[in-house]
This record gives sequence, C-alpha cells and structure tokens, in this order.
Amino acid sequence: MPGGTELDGKVSRQVESAVKEADLVLFVVDSTVGVLDDDQAIAKWLRTSGKEVLVVSNKVDTDKREFDKWEFLSLGLGEPFPVSALHGRKAGDVLDEILIRVPRREGDDEVEVVVERQGPNRTPGIPRVSIVGRPNVGKSTLFNRLVGQDRAVVHDMPGTTRDSIDTVVETPDGPMMFVDTAGMRRRSRVDESTEYYSFVRALRAVDESDIALLVIDATEGITSQDQRLAERIDASGSPVVVVLNKWEMLNADERAEIDIEIGRKLFFVGDAPVLKMSALTGKGVQKLRPVLQDSIEQYHRRVPTRDVNRVIARAQQQQPAPSGGRVLYALQGASDPPTFTLFVNKELPPTYLRYLERSIREGFEFGSVPIKIRVRKRAE
Repeated sequence: MPGGTELDGKVSRQVESAVKEADLVLFVVDSTVGVLDDDQAIAKWLRTSGKEVLVVSNKVDTDKREFDKWEFLSLGLGEPFPVSALHGRKAGDVLDEILIRVPRREGDDEVEVVVERQGPNRTPGIPRVSIVGRPNVGKSTLFNRLVGQDRAVVHDMPGTTRDSIDTVVETPDGPMMFVDTAGMRRRSRVDESTEYYSFVRALRAVDESDIALLVIDATEGITSQDQRLAERIDASGSPVVVVLNKWEMLNADERAEIDIEIGRKLFFVGDAPVLKMSALTGKGVQKLRPVLQDSIEQYHRRVPTRDVNRVIARAQQQQPAPSGGRVLYALQGASDPPTFTLFVNKELPPTYLRYLERSIREGFEFGSVPIKIRVRKRAE
C-alpha cells in the first residue's frame, strides 16, 4: 500500500491485514474526479494481492453520470459498479453482486437468523466489553493489548479511531468481545459530521455493552469530560471499570493526588473497580480479566424471590421505614442490570430506598454493578 506519514503507514498496515483476511475487496473510487495516482497505486497493489476485487464507482447520482464509470476500466480490475452511497442508488445491485462473488459457508443461514433475533452487533453468549474515554487517552493501545494484535490504529493524533472496532478474544473464562470506540468529546467540540457519527456509534456501543472500561489518562487527572463520560455510562445501566492508564509516568505524590480525585470526582460510580496500569508496556493489564468476569456475572445474575424478601425483611426489621411505610413484597423483575420491584403500602422516602438498595447490594454481594429499584404502591 502507498503511504507517507507515520499515520499513513499504520493505516496501510490495517488495510493490508483486512485485505488478507477478506473473501472479496470493495475498491471504492470517486467518479467525480476520475482516476487519481493513488487509485492507480492501490489498484496495482490489489492486482498482486490475489484477492477478488469489485470496483465501486461512487457519487454516480444520476443516469447521465453512469458513463463516468468507464474511465476506471484502466485500473485493470474489471467493470466498475456505479452507485451513490449518499442516496442509496443502485446499492442493491452491488449487494447482489457481493452475494454472487462471496462463497457461501456451511451454517450461513443459521447465523443470519440468530443475529436477527439478538439485535444489531450482538453475538449470542459472548459478553461485550466497550473501551471508552476521551480522545488520545490510550483506548486503542489497551484494545490492541487485550486482543493481542494491532486491530486499531494507534497514533498521538486525537480522533484516530473513527468507528467502533470489535474483536472476539478467547480467554480462560470463555470468549469475550472487546469494542474499541471513538474518543468522546463535549458536543460543542464535535464539529465534523464524521466525528459526530463516531460519537453516536460510541454511545450506542456503551448502551449495548455488558460492561464498560472508562480509560482515563492518569497524567492529566480526572477531567470534567471524564466525569461526564462516567455519568453517561452509569445512566446506561452498564457496570463500569475505571482504568487509570499511563500510571507508570506518575511519581508518588501524583499517584496519591489521583487517588483522592477518584473518590471526590467519581463518587457517583460507587464501588466501581479502579485499575492502575500501562497499556503501552502491559504492566497491570493482567488484573483486568478477573475483574471483568466477576462484573459480567453479577450483571446477568438472577436472585430467587424468597431470598430477596428475606433480605428486605431483615433490613426493615433493623431499620423500619418512617411514618409506617413498609415493603409488602419484593422480587427481581429483570437483569442486565439487576432490577428489583418493591410493592409498598405507601410512598417511601428516597433516603430509605437508598438504604434498601444498599441492603440488597450487600446481601447479595453485587459489588459495583448498578442496581435499579422500582416501587409500586398498593392500590387503595
């Protein structure tokens, strides 16, 4: 692949890796500008790759522009397919051609049905771990460290990761999917359409996750944007693990100051695990796997109704609710996150509900996993 800067070289290696693994390569060209030198260089490289290539001539918005595609025959990769990605024009023709050219594998139909039932970006039985944080805090470096290969481009230019990248990794506890997301900034600073949609996809990845790793640059401390991201993860109901990256670059005084900041600025995430590591060198990364496994198990956990009522009864006996309030019956109505429904005789004050939530958390050792409490008042 032709390259120039260090970043270009890293992107080129990603492209080469993707082409090597592909059954079919879609080579997208711009019909409005014609054949460029870079197009020629890429086509020359693709012809030596041994892979089947489909040339897609983009920005063909009208029938009159379809003749522009013939210029790309000079690339030596066959007849181009004219499309308009913006308007979806003739996208179906390209999809039909892909289905013809890509070899079908045994079990393709079954996989398609399962994915449709599970929803977008879900793989049945495999927990999803999203890696989120501000731009340039080391998310992609940690992602590559966890998956054991350079799937994400790592560069000191903020915003290098534009889309969510996921990889399934086999661990001693079974397969686990890690998702590297684009760096999240304040909305006022998301000024490019590409960056905006990257931001939206990153938020969607958090909502679809079983657990989120909030990566913080320890050398910069806990910023207001780190706080907002932690609040966003907490609101999604996903468990959070705080990762203090670049820990090896701090001296003793700076480390003590960060410990104080964690308790003061991220108090709302409760007992969320805080791991100190270096994604670059790998020091401390081994602590992550057991923490992830425990949090995921608690996130999906179901508690028998009789045990829930036993814990609630003991809590009410030790500390009765004010003004004659009482929980008559309780059950766990859902998991992911654990959600408990309390049937009460009258409205209970928020402070007492927090006491009951803490009793449930301690009684069943939910740790840092978020717990939702729903209250239903008995009909008069």
